[in-house]
Amino acid sequence: MAKDPLANGFKAALQRGGPLIGYWCTLDGDAAAEIAAGAGFDWLLIDTEHAPASDQDVLRKLQVAAGYPVWPVVRPSANDRIRIKRLLDVGAQTLLIPYVETVEQAAEAVAATRYPPTGKRGVAGTTRAARYGGVPGYLARADEEICVLVQIESRSGLDNLEAIAAVDGVDGVFVGPADLAANCGLTLPADRAKITALIEDTLRQIAATGKPGGILTVVEAEARRYLEMGAAFVAVGVDAAILARESTALAQAFRPV
Repeated sequence: MAKDPLANGFKAALQRGGPLIGYWCTLDGDAAAEIAAGAGFDWLLIDTEHAPASDQDVLRKLQVAAGYPVWPVVRPSANDRIRIKRLLDVGAQTLLIPYVETVEQAAEAVAATRYPPTGKRGVAGTTRAARYGGVPGYLARADEEICVLVQIESRSGLDNLEAIAAVDGVDGVFVGPADLAANCGLTLPADRAKITALIEDTLRQIAATGKPGGILTVVEAEARRYLEMGAAFVAVGVDAAILARESTALAQAFRPV
């Protein structure tokens, strides 16, 4: 049986409850993303917020990921309707929307991913998302396969978490640990214990809403802790961090003692 070209496997797996293990792609070019795509992760985050990625860069990474059993998630640079439209048109189906602080912002993010009359996504029939017009009924089915994840990374977002999670069309809630800690006046290493408590409490609050929770950490023990707490989608590494760490360790291994 032919594969359904519109089916969003990440969204379906998230609804089943996970856990889904992910990896953060920030490096320029496609080779690092292709290596990660074949490494065995469930999902890859293609970042355009803290990475110099253009729409063309995202397109190429989506094309690379399509050849592997991995689900791409794309993070726009901002909760911006035009930016979101362009990412959807090149084939992104799952979006991680940064810095959502209010119900209104969450609703705007969802609306940007839906076609009228329910949303504000611009209509075009020959995009890569529709296989350049080759998918019958794309406009009728596209909305139901879009997955919207929102990031909580400020005190305001935390205060409004329950209401944000309840917005129709929000499929998951992601903790932005670094920004959330900074917005709450906490810094490393002095406030490590308070940051840990803040993050774990936020994950518990997300779980209480009934929506899947997610987070990024490069510390294995933390990732395992969050999974034990029930986090449904956890990113456990960042390509640039791994390259920097391993390159430095290799160079130092050959320095004179």
